[in-house]
Amino acid sequence: MNRTASVVIALMTVGGAASAGTLTGTIKDDAGKPVAGVIVRVTESVPNGNSEVVYSNAQGLFSLQTALNGKLEVRLRSPYLEDLKETLILGQSDAASRDYKMKRMTDPQQISDSLPAGYHFGQLPFETAPDSPFTKYQFQRDCLTCHALGNSLTRFPRTPEGWVGTIERMHRYLGNFDKELREKRAVILSKGLDGKPLKVRPVFPIDPEVFTAKVYEYPMPKSAQPHDAAVSPADGLVYTVDQASDLMAVTDLATRQTKYFPHPKESKPAQTVGTMSGSVVNGPHSLALGPDGKWYTTNTFTSRIGVFNPKTMQWEPSIEIGSKANYPHTIRFDKQGIAWFTISQSEQVGRLDPKTREVKVLDLPPVKSLGTAFVTVPYGIDVSPIDGTIWYTRLFGDKVGRIDPNTLQLKEYQSPVKGPRRMRFDKQGVLWLTGYSDGILARLKPKDFASAEGFTSELYPLPQFAKGYEPAPYALGVHPQTQDIWINENLTDRMFRFIPGEKRFVVYPMPLRGTYTRDFSFTADGRACTTNNPSPAAALEGGVQELFCIAP
Repeated sequence: MNRTASVVIALMTVGGAASAGTLTGTIKDDAGKPVAGVIVRVTESVPNGNSEVVYSNAQGLFSLQTALNGKLEVRLRSPYLEDLKETLILGQSDAASRDYKMKRMTDPQQISDSLPAGYHFGQLPFETAPDSPFTKYQFQRDCLTCHALGNSLTRFPRTPEGWVGTIERMHRYLGNFDKELREKRAVILSKGLDGKPLKVRPVFPIDPEVFTAKVYEYPMPKSAQPHDAAVSPADGLVYTVDQASDLMAVTDLATRQTKYFPHPKESKPAQTVGTMSGSVVNGPHSLALGPDGKWYTTNTFTSRIGVFNPKTMQWEPSIEIGSKANYPHTIRFDKQGIAWFTISQSEQVGRLDPKTREVKVLDLPPVKSLGTAFVTVPYGIDVSPIDGTIWYTRLFGDKVGRIDPNTLQLKEYQSPVKGPRRMRFDKQGVLWLTGYSDGILARLKPKDFASAEGFTSELYPLPQFAKGYEPAPYALGVHPQTQDIWINENLTDRMFRFIPGEKRFVVYPMPLRGTYTRDFSFTADGRACTTNNPSPAAALEGGVQELFCIAP
C-alpha cells in the first residue's frame, strides 16, 4: 500500500552555482520514532529513468545530492513499514527538505508479500536425509542457479500438476529426465508455496556504514539478461555481456547512457543436452580484458570465445574451442596473457593464447554429480597472483581444483563449502570462495602444489536474519583498494561486504525486490558495480534489468 508523502517544508531555491540538486529530510514511523536505514530512492520520471539511493541514519536523517533533476519520483522503503511515495520537481541547483512519516504494516499478507524470496523459499518442506536430492542445500543449488524461488513471479499457489511443466523444463536444462524426481519436486513446491502469509519475521540490522553509502542505478531496457559486467581500467566504461540478447552493452557512468552492440551470427548454436539457447545464437556469458586491450567472452551456446574490440566497438571473429566443448562459462587472464576458462557442461577447463588463437582443453577427472545436474558444472575460476596456478570450482561436485599452468598437471580437493561457485584471489594470494548451497564465505590459504591438502580454510557464515534461512552467495569480488570482499547474494535483496581485518559483514539493502546479481567489478573511484538480472526480467521489481554501483 502506497501513501502520499506529507510535505512539511516546501521546496526552497538556493542561490549560488550548485552543480547538483539536494534532497534532505527526516524519517519517522507513525509512533514518532526515527527510522534508520530507510532506502530513499529518487528516480527520473521518464520511461526507464535512472535512480539514486541513499539511506537514513540513526536519527532518521538523510541527505541526497543528485545530478538527477526535473520531475523525480521519490520512494521510501524499510522492513515492515509501508512504502511511501511522492513526486518532486527539483532543479539542478535546488534544495528540497522533507519530513516523512511512514506507516507500520499490520496486514499479515502485506507483510508476507514484502519479504524477500528467501523466506518464501525457506517454507518448502525440505527433506533431511543426507543423501536426499531434496535437502535445502541441494534444492538451493538445483533450483536457484539462474533465478530465485519464492519471488513474486514464482510463489503463487499451484497444484503439483501446475508445477510439472516448469520443473520438466528446468530439469532438462540440467540434463535430468527422471520423471519420478520431477513429480516429487512438484509436490514439495506445491506444499511450500501455498499462498498463505508467512509467519517468519526476519530481523534486518543496519550497520552504521550504510548511512553514508549511495547506490547508482542504470536501467538496461534493451537487455534481456545482462550477465557479467566489468569496469574497464582503460576507459572507465562498464562492459556487460548479455547472454539472452546476444550483445555487448557499454555503459558510460558519467553520462548514464548505455549503448548496445549486437554479436554477429557466426555459427549455429550447439544442440546438446542442457543448452538453453532457443533463438539465441552466441549467448555471451562472462568476459575478461586481454593483454591486447580486447574483451574475450565465453559464448555459451556456440562454445566459442568471442572477441570484442572496445576501440572500434565491434565484434571480431570468434575463436573455436573444439574438443567437444559445451558451454564455456567463466573466463580470466593470467599474467602471461593466457586466458583460462571453465567449460561447464563438458567437464573441462580451457586455455587460450590470444596471440596465436590456439586453444587447449583439459578434461577434468570423473566426479559424481551431487545434485540433479548430469554433470558437476565446472564454474568459477581465478589465477593466483603468487605462483600463477589456476584454481576452479565444480558447483555440483563440491570440489575445488587447481592447475599448474606450465605442466598442465591438475589436482582436486574437497570443497570446504557446499555448492562452491565463484572465487577470487586477493593481493596476498588468499582465495575467497562462495558456498552457494550453505550460505558461507570461505577463506582458502593455498599450500604448496605438492601438498595433499591443497589449502587451509576459514569459514564465515553470512548473517542469517532468521534462523535456518541461509543466504545464497553467488559470486564475489575483491576491492582492489580496500581488499574488502563484496558478495553477490541472491535471496535477501541485499549485498554483503566482508571486511577481512575485522571479520565482519556489512549488509546493504537493495532498492528492488527480486534482486539477483552475478559478479562484482570496481571503478577507479571505488564503487562496486554489478548487474541485476534475474531470469526472466519480470522477476525483478519494475521488470527492467539494470546495472548498479554502490559507493560505500
